[in-house]
Amino acid sequence: MIQVETKFCFCSLALGKKYRSLALLLARDIAKYSPNTYFVILTDKPTDFTQQENVLAFKHRQKGVKCYHDKRFVIAKALSLYNSCIFMDADMRILAPVPQNIKWIQEPGITARGCEIMTKKHAKAITGNAKERLRREFKVTQNAADKLNLEIENPNIKFVYEYLFAVTKDSGREIEFLKQWDKIAPYFELNGVYDAEGNAIGLAAAKASLPVRWSEMEGISFFKDRTELIRIKKGQSKMHEMSIYFEEQRMIEHAKGSILEKVILKISKNIRYLYSVLHLKVFALSNFDFYYRS
Repeated sequence: MIQVETKFCFCSLALGKKYRSLALLLARDIAKYSPNTYFVILTDKPTDFTQQENVLAFKHRQKGVKCYHDKRFVIAKALSLYNSCIFMDADMRILAPVPQNIKWIQEPGITARGCEIMTKKHAKAITGNAKERLRREFKVTQNAADKLNLEIENPNIKFVYEYLFAVTKDSGREIEFLKQWDKIAPYFELNGVYDAEGNAIGLAAAKASLPVRWSEMEGISFFKDRTELIRIKKGQSKMHEMSIYFEEQRMIEHAKGSILEKVILKISKNIRYLYSVLHLKVFALSNFDFYYRS
């Protein structure tokens, strides 16, 4: 059993067998490298984590059309239990001991491993040189900012790369941040932007006056497949040293299943998608001006 509780926790979202299995790997890393820290998980099957003593698993059913914006419920649950939380995608790993006295997590607001000024993030879309999908994402972000009476050109409004970020309580601003994210998330999904939730995070934080800052997050040595491939390409990492992590992730993500299982999974996903879209459109009628009026 964990003997000492810290003032922060790790947290993640694990929906579906694949992500539950990946989250278990991360949970074991946390138990090894941060043994006094709990891992808060929102998941569709909490019983998968009963043998992992450092995990606090809570039942969660997907709320959004897609699961990306459901991360806000993870943050809300974690902050109901701790003063600070470090969100990590379920497919990440921790590679080295984590210090108990992390300085950057003591700063109120959002600390992100990756963030940038919103207009810089969307620079290509603004000049028209981006793909249609990215231009649409920026247009929806811009419209959402207008509805919130925010100037998207404000350098304090940042896009947050959501794979690794921390939130520390800030005199209630974190509560307002979550309320604003609750409001903004359906707007993005209603307009067909289901991912790139870093836009909503940045707008919600700005509306709540919750500070957002970049940090190298010293003390968190992590593995993220796409990030690691970039490091390897730059000579900052070595494939032979990281191969075990790539292989463990590949075995989970590409686990073989029967044709029947795949068919059932695809049908259930389609049904859930159609139901979620219909539910979203009906829900949005409760605030017609915000969600439907131009």
